[in-house]
Amino acid sequence: MSPTDYQDPERGDDDMLAAEYVMGVLPAQERQAAASLIEMDVEFARLVDAWEVRLAPLGEVYPEIEPPAGVKAAIDRRLFAHSAASAADAMHARAGLWESLAFWRALAAVAVAALAIFIAIPYLSPPAGSPAIRLVASLAAADSDVRYLAVYDAAAHEVGLSHLAGQRGQGKDFELWMIEGKSAPVSMGVIPSGPAVHIELTPALQRKLAQGAVLAISLEPAGGSPTGQPTGPVVATGDLKSI
Repeated sequence: MSPTDYQDPERGDDDMLAAEYVMGVLPAQERQAAASLIEMDVEFARLVDAWEVRLAPLGEVYPEIEPPAGVKAAIDRRLFAHSAASAADAMHARAGLWESLAFWRALAAVAVAALAIFIAIPYLSPPAGSPAIRLVASLAAADSDVRYLAVYDAAAHEVGLSHLAGQRGQGKDFELWMIEGKSAPVSMGVIPSGPAVHIELTPALQRKLAQGAVLAISLEPAGGSPTGQPTGPVVATGDLKSI
């Protein structure tokens, strides 16, 4: 499904689509199209931002819990106990196959098909090292009217920003920062003007963002901070979270 499919007046409930995108329940192809729609449709980006804000408190209520060590073993027993019990019967049935000409012909056909699939895999699948991470953050602050929706796309090596509200003012620029724990903020660059913009990332920033981080936007002199650290007020912040 392409992004244009969502632009049809009869495409359905955009609010529901935005909710499913934030909850991460869309199939991969539809999720990709919805992510592209965020950059093309500010109203849809606002819906995604609203759902991100609405659902964010739920994640704080349920902390991460390490499952007991015996859980996987118990699941394996329930799933594969029947297979293990019938293994002996299968061995008896298998003995007669070795003398069957039809069996060897079928085995040869399967081997040829498997070889064809093996050869085709590099052309059908993305490279093994290519990342498939997509993180989203709603950037806002209680004492500011500036709002952005940020989407980090690891495959594209960039952060997409949808400008939802707030102005930078004459002679000023918004600058995007990454904050990792108690470390000093790291500049990700001046945010270009426009309703939907992109900022390319260095490999070092990509590695850090893949682990999740806090993004912040400060108001700086035109061209960005002259010191390498925020010098103006922080007008929006938000946590990057996986979709």
